Amino acid sequence: MLLDILTALPGSDLLERTSSTLRVQQVVQLSLAPAFLLAAIGAVMNVMTNRLIWVANKIERILDAGDDGDVAALRRELPALEQRRIYAQRAVMFSTASALAISIVIVLLFVSAFVETALGSLVSAVWVICMGLLVAGLGSFWMETRTAARRNRQRMRERRKSAMP
Repeated sequence: MLLDILTALPGSDLLERTSSTLRVQQVVQLSLAPAFLLAAIGAVMNVMTNRLIWVANKIERILDAGDDGDVAALRRELPALEQRRIYAQRAVMFSTASALAISIVIVLLFVSAFVETALGSLVSAVWVICMGLLVAGLGSFWMETRTAARRNRQRMRERRKSAMP
């Protein structure tokens, strides 16, 4: 009865297209893969953000330290830490943009099920953009971890040299 009243109203064709439970189920199933990707991006971003916070805090501690002998050694760390901060910040920004793009894909999937305009090309384009942003974010994260590992190897060599008589 209520459906009959609503279908008589202007714009009722949209209501008819959205009333199908099967159609909604199909869209939800289609959106599951992007939703899982969104969850995975969030987990990786958690790691990236923790590394960014650690690097930023270490830079602040070094800059706020006094001028004794140990501080000079710490200040030599600043260029590598600053490079790590840049890479980590880029990784977080690209990953955030990727998460935003995947959210747009999910919205477009739902909208495309209920409008007559074909949105498949737009969904595909946004998906490709999402993957490009994710690759850029993971690449920046890789560069940050590579920079950290390189600096650690360098410090270990310096320690071995200073320990030798």
